[in-house]
Amino acid sequence: MNVPHADVRVKVADYAVRQGSQVLATIGLGSCVAIILYDRDTRIGGLAHILLPTPLMSRETSNPAKFPETIVPLMLEEMRGLGVRPGSRVTGKIVGGASMFGQLVSGSGINVGERNVLATRDVLAAAGIPLLAEDTGLDYGRSVYFHLSDGHVDVRSLKRGDRVI
Repeated sequence: MNVPHADVRVKVADYAVRQGSQVLATIGLGSCVAIILYDRDTRIGGLAHILLPTPLMSRETSNPAKFPETIVPLMLEEMRGLGVRPGSRVTGKIVGGASMFGQLVSGSGINVGERNVLATRDVLAAAGIPLLAEDTGLDYGRSVYFHLSDGHVDVRSLKRGDRVI
């Protein structure tokens, strides 16, 4: 796979919602999770790079893009503003949630990457968004290139190579 051209770069604790044939990208996911939402009928989609599983883990909570529970509703609202109709079948994909530093786990023994993945799955399920694919966990970083033209996601990793979800 060639390195795709990114029309929009999403940084840590950031997001973008667009329509058309652009490529939304986020680079260097470790324990963070990329949340990809897509409506195939309108080619409207969003990409978020969340940092933590819940606002309870952060002193600074004003940025909704840091957490799945605050960014997913915001992305859906912006997608509706661009033309996603109520009742449309918005689908989701997630990438990331690696255990980059295995020794840094919470008292429960679950690392931040795993907690990010679990929280994201819960938020998507609560919103009624089916999770079509994921590339999560393990111990390596990833970068994501989300193609709005057809909804496919290129996942790139130095350690594990490239794949499409």
